[in-house]
Amino acid sequence: MSVDAFRLDGQVAVVTGGGKGIGRGIALCLAEAGADVVVCARTLSDVRSVAEEVRGLGRQADGLMADVTDAEQLEAVAKRAAELGNLTIWVNNAGGLPDATPRYLTRTPDDRWDAQMDLNLKAVWQGCKVAAAHMQQGAIINISSRAAMGPQVKNGPYGASKAAVNSLTQTLSIELAPNIRVNAIAPGPIPTDNFNESTSFPEGKPIEKIIGVPLGRLGTPDDIGNAVVFMASPASAWVTGQCLYVTGGL
Repeated sequence: MSVDAFRLDGQVAVVTGGGKGIGRGIALCLAEAGADVVVCARTLSDVRSVAEEVRGLGRQADGLMADVTDAEQLEAVAKRAAELGNLTIWVNNAGGLPDATPRYLTRTPDDRWDAQMDLNLKAVWQGCKVAAAHMQQGAIINISSRAAMGPQVKNGPYGASKAAVNSLTQTLSIELAPNIRVNAIAPGPIPTDNFNESTSFPEGKPIEKIIGVPLGRLGTPDDIGNAVVFMASPASAWVTGQCLYVTGGL
């Protein structure tokens, strides 16, 4: 197998939630593989900074402010991406915890439930619909979470929303076949702002030791970015409807 199977030259990618953390890592990895990239997020300064980094790698790029639950704003992102070339990659990365308060399912207020579903599920659904309307062929990659794997005490709404992302991914992989492949990637513990704000661990002992990561370290945005490159590239041409867990063995 040639390493060329992992190249993305001549392709254009959209990365939602691309202003920092995992989204930034995904955008830069796609650019390093040859793709031009449009990133969007709620903070314009963040996405403009990432777009500048992408241009520094010799690729075309733009950073747009967008509410990912709003289909019209995502349409604008897709149209801008199409101006750069052939839109073939769409990464639904935007998501997280609207607040860091522990959420037991039986104690979650309606508005907090809705906030989780809007950010982590509706945004993915909207992104997939817009991507499918603007792509003749290519790959959609949804960022799920290890939290989709089982019970999530104190984090029930988030786990439910990410499990729904996996279901949505499987169904869309059938609806959009054979021209558009739809897969998910589920990150494990990666010390992004969201992760740090939503967890508290005793000082003096590495987090990876406390939670028992078999591979001995926390993840990095590049770990997820490299997995996205695989799912977007010809190297995964016969893969659809799958969720790749990138968790360090957890």
